[in-house]
Amino acid sequence: MRARHYGDFLGARPAIGWVEVHSENYFGAGGYDRHVLERVRRDYAVSLHGVGLGLGSVHGFSAAHLKKLAELAAWIDPVLVSEHLSWGATSSRHLNDLLPLPCSAEALALVAGRVEVVQDALRRRILVENISAYVDPGANEMQEGEFLSELARRTGCGVLLDVNNLYVNQVNLGRDALTQMEKLHSVEEIHLAGHLARGDLLIDHHGDRVAGPVWRLYEAALERFGPVPTLIEWDTDIPALEVLLEEAAKAGARMEARHALSA
Repeated sequence: MRARHYGDFLGARPAIGWVEVHSENYFGAGGYDRHVLERVRRDYAVSLHGVGLGLGSVHGFSAAHLKKLAELAAWIDPVLVSEHLSWGATSSRHLNDLLPLPCSAEALALVAGRVEVVQDALRRRILVENISAYVDPGANEMQEGEFLSELARRTGCGVLLDVNNLYVNQVNLGRDALTQMEKLHSVEEIHLAGHLARGDLLIDHHGDRVAGPVWRLYEAALERFGPVPTLIEWDTDIPALEVLLEEAAKAGARMEARHALSA
């Protein structure tokens, strides 16, 4: 849910099942954003999606940030809370980005410890999302799907599978998306989004309709994981809400078709 669409939610009840918001946009103690979120929560389940916690930051993991997230979750009672498998801070600077971690035993131990800290503070499970990347940090000892599945096994967290990120990384880094998907379990939410092509590079800009190859990967994800709650992300060049509802309807139709095949 973006600010451009607040009026759509306050003036009517769009035919959707749930909404997701960026947690950090609602950390303030009051104001119009919190007012809208409280109103929307009366009619819809709300998911909190964080972008700034930095689960994999060796230094700079913010207890103050976590405290604000815990207060927000206690206030709004979300159906889901999620964060990214990334790092984004040093001891002296926040980098304002989602940067990739090596898929190593050392990184896994660090992130698992952080997830446990977060879950203890929130008194609830969280989901951890795979990110898009433009460089490979190296030192990989396992595939990303294995990393996330082992993280879920150790901590009890779930996985938020971003299908567009899988495809972006397949093109940018040569990581086969289906192979990564086959290693995953505990998937409890799926993200779909558009990307931007710049020559041989794909940029995960969340500013377009879902691309054909991503829809095909989504169909494969439904076949593997079943009917998982699915969100359309659109964060740049945000169109009218009707465009997002059209994309959500496409996801819903694919989910219903998969359910019919398995019935």
